[in-house]
Amino acid sequence: MRGMSKCVVVMVLLSCSARAAVEEPQLCQGNYQSEEAAKAQLARFAATYSDQAQWQARAQRIREGILQGADLWPLPKKCPLNPILHSRHVHDGYSVENAAFECLPGVFVTGNLYRPTKGTGPFAGVLCPHGHWSDPNDYGRFRPDMQKRCATFARMGAVVFAYDMVGYGDWANAGWKHTMPDVFKLQLWNSIRAVDFLTSMKDVDPKRIAVTGASGGGTQSFMLTAVDDRVAVSVPVVMVSAHFFGGCVCESGMPVHKHKGYETGNVEIAACAAPRPLMLVSDGKDWTKNTPNVEYPYIRNVYRLFGAEDKVEYLHLPDEGHDYGPSKRIGVYKFLSKHLGLCLADVIDDSGSINEDFVVIEPKDSLYVFDKDHPRPANAVKAEVSGLPWK
Repeated sequence: MRGMSKCVVVMVLLSCSARAAVEEPQLCQGNYQSEEAAKAQLARFAATYSDQAQWQARAQRIREGILQGADLWPLPKKCPLNPILHSRHVHDGYSVENAAFECLPGVFVTGNLYRPTKGTGPFAGVLCPHGHWSDPNDYGRFRPDMQKRCATFARMGAVVFAYDMVGYGDWANAGWKHTMPDVFKLQLWNSIRAVDFLTSMKDVDPKRIAVTGASGGGTQSFMLTAVDDRVAVSVPVVMVSAHFFGGCVCESGMPVHKHKGYETGNVEIAACAAPRPLMLVSDGKDWTKNTPNVEYPYIRNVYRLFGAEDKVEYLHLPDEGHDYGPSKRIGVYKFLSKHLGLCLADVIDDSGSINEDFVVIEPKDSLYVFDKDHPRPANAVKAEVSGLPWK
């Protein structure tokens, strides 16, 4: 740097430092930016494409960026699923049983499998990840609203898998924590393997797979849809926001939104569903309050590039809050009936209303996969291991 003034040297060093900072992976967490900054960011993203081919190139970069940020690029080798099914209970129009499979050798994804009791298929398949309602007596796949949703989908003609997020349900009983640093990586991998699980069933139509969840389950829904094109229909509930990036490490604890040569947000990630059917469900009391005027128009414009505006919808409930309540569920039942070929008539009562009263709410203890009568397999990986068997 001979001949350069000290001021110039300092400016060069600062410039290099700033450039290096931009190139370092960055976490976009919680209320990462203001609502106005979010609008400006979307406008900046929109300026990078003007036709279907340009968007598809961007969408592919987003898919790769998510997987790279999650340390899942390239995808790990898939082990045999080795499914476990037991304790089937039959109710009015549906059955429920406890189910698990191996996502990695000795690492078990646990949940409940709901099936129709009439017809022989092939049936649609629906994945139901859950959010962060954390009262041990009312959380995860055990919640009454989750059981109602899954049972209703099953009675309408779908095979449904409600599965534990890492650190919940059977995972918690084995000592796993939801706060592990790379929980996003494992959770997204679990969802990819859950698609494998559903599509491995002879009575499930691999071309009619949907995913829907609320809050953190909504994040899991649009992330999975973005990286796995086997998902045919996506319904993220109360989660897609331009300014809020998820407040948990399982949503934004890894650099899936921003790293070298790559930047996106959850609105664009949700738009990666195009031209597959997508419905956003939003409310007026959380970070999805702007959906009709900000998030939905952006995503609809992406669908316009495919001539598929009829495939994207939103259901906005301005007087409601952050949940997957009855009015939200009714909207989703109608949307999935339309796009998965489910029979809505099977859940409509004599008054012409969708009625969930047929659902039997199972006690939590009966829904665990592993208990004294069904012990965890001998090869099960313990929570305290320092590394998972990714390879």
